[in-house]
Amino acid sequence: MPPGKRELARIERRLITTLTEACEIAKGEIKGFTWLTHTADLNALAQTLKVIWVFETLADRKLAQVDARARIFELTAIALNEANIDLVPSDLTVRFDSEQECQSTHGGNWQKRLAAKGV
Repeated sequence: MPPGKRELARIERRLITTLTEACEIAKGEIKGFTWLTHTADLNALAQTLKVIWVFETLADRKLAQVDARARIFELTAIALNEANIDLVPSDLTVRFDSEQECQSTHGGNWQKRLAAKGV
């Protein structure tokens, strides 16, 4: 039996809490990291979850994809585990973006950017 609305809301709250913890840790450890967000259809979480790690500049994003990639995947895995979500982070799940890129292509409108990227 699929989870009901109340259980899906609990899953969402747990995920937000654990991702917020990962975000706060990353702010102190990863140069140029500013915030993260996620998108998902909770009825198909394993197939649709995307965790988007946002950096200040394109250069910060590129540097993090090389130097901090393992740590970002580790923090994502810890957050998912603590939220009781049985999903291993992958390149499909974890995305990298930057404020600079959003500003230049979508005028700083993150809703529009995330929708356009199909996240």
